[in-house]
Amino acid sequence: MLSQRTRYTIRALLHLADRYGEGPVRLSEIAEAQNIPSKFLTVMLSQMIRKGLVASRRGREGGYWLARPPAEISYGEIVRLTRGSLGLLPCASRLAYQKCTNCISEERCRLHRVMLTVRDETARILDGLSLADTVPPERIL
Repeated sequence: MLSQRTRYTIRALLHLADRYGEGPVRLSEIAEAQNIPSKFLTVMLSQMIRKGLVASRRGREGGYWLARPPAEISYGEIVRLTRGSLGLLPCASRLAYQKCTNCISEERCRLHRVMLTVRDETARILDGLSLADTVPPERIL
């Protein structure tokens, strides 16, 4: 399950993607349009600035904008930056691997193998979709 932080971050970045090339977007606009608490949004956008996805400018004409074109920012990248991993179990994570506690050996664990498949398919889908993509309504269940 995606955390609230990850969902808020994706919504904020999608808002910036919709306004890409139009100049800085004010924090208050993003917060109001996406129903994200301003203080929380400030922290999230600061993290995205440090990671190179967002740029900002202070002052009267300031605001936030995507540092890269929306087509170059995948959902997989955002989830990894905010969540740390696409794996549902620590033993199925590529970047944050940890052996599961109270488990049988990974070689014998059928759940481990299933979760590796889930992780790989999740990565394939999320890495293949960018902020520039729109998902047709018939794909939404």
